[in-house]
Amino acid sequence: MRKCFRGLCGIVFGLSGFGFVGDATARNYDQQAAEASGAQLDAVTVFIDADWGGREDGAAREITRAHKAFAQRGYRLISVETYTENGDLEGFFVSYVRRNQ
Repeated sequence: MRKCFRGLCGIVFGLSGFGFVGDATARNYDQQAAEASGAQLDAVTVFIDADWGGREDGAAREITRAHKAFAQRGYRLISVETYTENGDLEGFFVSYVRRNQ
């Protein structure tokens, strides 16, 4: 299932109308959601650094903030994928798609 999903993401995000909106380490999710909406992207993926917050719930709080910002701009969550490097959690790739109007 995971291999299938990753393969699908590689195909989907390679198509026009889909995008990757930078690194969310700036924590300005409202701006990123506005850019995605303004560009009329059908889908968008952001990277949320796990180091923000520094506490147990820091990453969860950042993901929640991103969810709220994108939901206000008409996107819904489709996937949260962890990114590890050498066994250490580095962050999350969070993907959203535009809701049907």
